[in-house]
Amino acid sequence: MSSQDYTRKEVLPLKWCPGCGLHILFSSLTQALDELDLKNTVVVSGIGCTGRGAGFFGLDSVHGMHGRAIPLAVGMKKANPDLNVLVYSGDGDLLGIGGNHLLHAARRNDNITVICNLNEVFAMTGRQTSPTTAKGVVTITSPHGNEYEPINAQGIIASNKRFFFGRVSPMHRDHMKQVLKEAMEHKGFSFVEMRFPCVIEYSKSTGKGLAEAYKEGREAYTIADEKQLTDENRLLADNELGIVKKG
Repeated sequence: MSSQDYTRKEVLPLKWCPGCGLHILFSSLTQALDELDLKNTVVVSGIGCTGRGAGFFGLDSVHGMHGRAIPLAVGMKKANPDLNVLVYSGDGDLLGIGGNHLLHAARRNDNITVICNLNEVFAMTGRQTSPTTAKGVVTITSPHGNEYEPINAQGIIASNKRFFFGRVSPMHRDHMKQVLKEAMEHKGFSFVEMRFPCVIEYSKSTGKGLAEAYKEGREAYTIADEKQLTDENRLLADNELGIVKKG
């Protein structure tokens, strides 16, 4: 087997915008699946740019309704506990419309892995403000700048007695793959967010190009020392990538 076996050949090239971080996330995930030899896997997604990915994997997959990927995944895992169940969707789908499902799946510690592309906007539907849009950013639904702070996904996940939270960036590919592997090996609910703005809408909001987006991404994040996080009993800072877990 190889990572290419986890991709449907007929969908190539993948239908995401050039430069989108989803290309790197998808590639890293297929490599992780291959290295873990997780053929007995099903991928579930909702609606949105990221949600299109369910149809790109060379695996069984379900493209569900907006905000309903997590309950679909939980149902599959309950029906067939031997399945490795992945949710692959975006922040609007998982943290906005599907936020209630995220809360309770994490609370129950359901044994699924949720991978969230946190791109800071509802991109596919035209650049509306999403739960993760930074304060002050202009969108078509916040023409004077978003007045609210973005949602804290780490805080939601880490509010439980047992949790696994990971944060990755497409500018740190090896680290991304390792975090994805650990998340899929974790027994219980695991959540990984990839932080990278929608490159098309980013340029509209900031006037900067793709190269600037990647340059800022490289400079914005550092990889945290997991042992130090554990010893200090703290969560990831806003500029840190890595894993925090308990239980």
